[in-house]
Amino acid sequence: MIDEIHVQNVALIREAHLVPARGLTVLTGETGAGKTALLSALKLLCGERADAGYVREGSSSLLVEGRLFCGDDLDGTVVSRKVGSDGRSRVSIDGSLASVGELASRVGSTVDLCGQHEHQRLLRQQTHVGMLDAWAAESIGAALAAYREAFSKAQAAAAELERVEEAGQASSAKLDEARFVLQRIDEINPVEGEYEELANTLAKAEHAESLARAADTAHAALAGESGAIDAVSAAAAALDSMSAVDDQFGAQAASLREATYVLEDVAREALAYRDSIEYDPDTLAENQDRMGALQGLMRAFGPRIEDVLARRDEAADLVSLVDDSAERVRRARAEAEKAESELAEAANALDEARREAAPRFAQAVSRQMARLEMGGASIECSLERQARGQWTKTGPSRFEFLFRPAEGLAARPLARIASGGEVSRVMLAIKVVLGETDEVETLVFDEVDAGVGGATAVALAAVLADLAKTHQVIVVTHLPQVAVMGDAHYLVAKQGDAGAPIPRVEGQSGDRDTGGQGASDGSSGGLSVPETVLVSLEGEARVAEVARMLSGDASETSLAHAAEMLARGDRR
Repeated sequence: MIDEIHVQNVALIREAHLVPARGLTVLTGETGAGKTALLSALKLLCGERADAGYVREGSSSLLVEGRLFCGDDLDGTVVSRKVGSDGRSRVSIDGSLASVGELASRVGSTVDLCGQHEHQRLLRQQTHVGMLDAWAAESIGAALAAYREAFSKAQAAAAELERVEEAGQASSAKLDEARFVLQRIDEINPVEGEYEELANTLAKAEHAESLARAADTAHAALAGESGAIDAVSAAAAALDSMSAVDDQFGAQAASLREATYVLEDVAREALAYRDSIEYDPDTLAENQDRMGALQGLMRAFGPRIEDVLARRDEAADLVSLVDDSAERVRRARAEAEKAESELAEAANALDEARREAAPRFAQAVSRQMARLEMGGASIECSLERQARGQWTKTGPSRFEFLFRPAEGLAARPLARIASGGEVSRVMLAIKVVLGETDEVETLVFDEVDAGVGGATAVALAAVLADLAKTHQVIVVTHLPQVAVMGDAHYLVAKQGDAGAPIPRVEGQSGDRDTGGQGASDGSSGGLSVPETVLVSLEGEARVAEVARMLSGDASETSLAHAAEMLARGDRR
C-alpha cells in the first residue's frame, strides 16, 4: 500500500505531494492539466523504464520518492528514483542503492497500473490462469501442487535418461581415457585425508634427529645438574629463610615454587618426547615414495586429493554406464515412463479442477461486468490441452479469457477484440471478484471511465467503491459519480504561463495543499514553463470541483447537486 508520494520536476510538475487513502483516492482535473505526469511518476516508482523526456524543462533531473507498506511490513519501505536529463537512473531503497529490477520486484509487484494503454496483465494470456487459481485456491491448490511436484520429477527423470543414454554411446576414445584414469588412480588408491596426515608424519620423520636433540637439550637445561629447576628451587629456599622477617619474601618464594612445578612438567614432557622418537630410514623412504605418488595424482587430476577422488568417481561412473549401459538405460527409461504416467494423472486432475472452477469464475466476473452496464458483454474461459512438449510448471493446458461483446456474438480472445475501455472494465470486474485473494495491494485506474456516462457511471462508481474495500484504489476520473465516492480527492490543475494562478477555490491552503508551489526559478514574477499543481480537496473546495465536473461551472444549482451527491457518497 502506498503511504505517500513526493514528486519533483516530472513533466509539468515542479513539486507535488500525494497521500492516498487506504481505500479509494480520486484524481480529477481538466483535460491536459497534467494527470498523466503524475501517473508517469508512479510508473517510475514501480520500476518501469526511465525516459529522459519525463524531466521538467530547465531541470537537470527529476525525483520521485515514496513510502510504502508491502505485505506484512509494519515499518514501511522508503524508495526513491532519480532520473537525469541524460536518461540515467538511480534507485534507492531504504537508503541503500538498488537496481531498477529490485524496485520493480519490491514495489512494482504490489501495484497494478490499469490504464487503457498500459501493457496490462489482462492482455497477457499467460497471466489468466493465475487469476483463476487464486480465486479457486481451495479447489485447485492441492491439484496444482501435485502437478508441479510431478512435473519436476518427470523433468529430473528425463534428464537422467538422457544422461545414461549419452554415456552409453560414449566414444571409444572417451571410454579409453576413463579406463586409464580409473586404472592409474586405483593403482595408488588414495584415501581422503591421507595426504594431510602423511605430510605431518614426514615433517617429523625428516627432522627426527634435530627434534630429539632439541628435546634433550631442553630437558638438560631444566632438570640437569645446576639446571633451571635447581636454580629456581635454591632461590625459593633463600627467600623462604627470611620470610619471617619480611612477609613479601614468603609470597615471592611461593611464586617460585609454582614456577618449578611448570618447569618440572616441561622437562618431563621433553624427556618423553625424546625417548619416543624412532628413526627408521626404510619407513621414511616408503612414506616419501607414497607422498610422491599422491603428488603425482594431484598434478594430473587435482589440485586437491578431493578433486582426484571426484575424477575417479566420474571415470568409474562412465565405465560402469558403458559396461552396464543396457540395464541402466532400461531402469532410467522405466523411471521416466513412471514419472510421465504420474504426471499425466496429475495433469488430468488439475485440468478437471480448473474446468470445474472456470465457469463459476467467468459467471462471477460477468455479473460484475453487467453491473458496469457493458451491454450484455461477458467472458468465458478456454481450457485447451497442449502437446506434451508445451507443458509448463503452470499446467498442461492453455488457459485464456475469451470476450463476448454481446449475446449472440462469438467469444474471442480478449486481447484481440476488446477496446481499451472494455479491457479496463473487465479488469475492474475481475479485481472485484478476486477480492482479498489478489496479491496486488494497490490498483491504479486511468481512463477506466472513458466513454462512460449515465447509469453506467453510477454503476462504475459503485464497483470502484466495492473494490476499495479490499484494495487501495487510485483512479483518474472525469466522472462526478466516481469523484464523490473517494475517501481522498485531489485536484490536478495547471498554472498558466507567466505565473497565471490556478483558479482558487474555497478551502485551498497554500503550500500545504499545492505541494509548496510558488513563483520560483529564482524570479519574483512568473514561471517560464507552465506548471501542474496538486491540490487536496475538502469541504467547499471539493463541492466546487464536483460542481465543475457536473456542469462546467459553480452555479447554485450545480453546487447544490454536488453537495447532495457528496452526502450520498459519504453515506455509502
